[in-house]
Amino acid sequence: MEAHRPRLDALFFAAVFAGASYYAAVLLELQNPSAIVWKGAGVGLLALWAARHARSLDGWLIAGVLALGATGDVLIDAVNLRMGGIAFMIGHIVAVVLYLRNRRAAPSGSQALLGLVLLVGVPAIAYAVSPPGMQAVGHAIYGLTIGAMAGAAWTSRFSRYRVGIGAVLFALSDLLIFGRLGPLADSSLPHLLVWPLYFAGQALIAWGVVTRVSSERAAPS
Repeated sequence: MEAHRPRLDALFFAAVFAGASYYAAVLLELQNPSAIVWKGAGVGLLALWAARHARSLDGWLIAGVLALGATGDVLIDAVNLRMGGIAFMIGHIVAVVLYLRNRRAAPSGSQALLGLVLLVGVPAIAYAVSPPGMQAVGHAIYGLTIGAMAGAAWTSRFSRYRVGIGAVLFALSDLLIFGRLGPLADSSLPHLLVWPLYFAGQALIAWGVVTRVSSERAAPS
């Protein structure tokens, strides 16, 4: 199969516009069905863009990760936080599979160390900032999946300036959500930063993975 060179085309920029503009709905605290659709549109369009350029298993894996993210975005508001979290957890696990399939051949010591810090540190912080009890345990379990995702992304062969940083932004977004239930309960930072950190992370991940795997010659997996 010939190499396919993806472009940051109209669909990608439509996704970025949808995701960036949703910040207005966040600031206005819109809670209607149209706002839920608006919320899911950004990452949903990134998933469509990824699927459009998928030429290998890795291409379909990243499309699936993004589709699960969009599903989680919608379920959080349409159903509840638990159902949305389950969709995100599944997406993180699929992302770990993708990144482990694309491990960096010889990561430097600092790269490997940061990957380990993300793996261990994210669930530890999630537990520490959550209310004590089973809720903290549940947040730590979820934190382990996103920490594993971020650590695997950082030590993968994909661009750390896109995929690695994108995964870290995603993790920071979730930690702010947990912090809102504890030490940041009276702070405006989670309200102001969760969405831009999350969507910027998803967009960077999509950009970095899709442009890398889709430009390579597809091979049987």
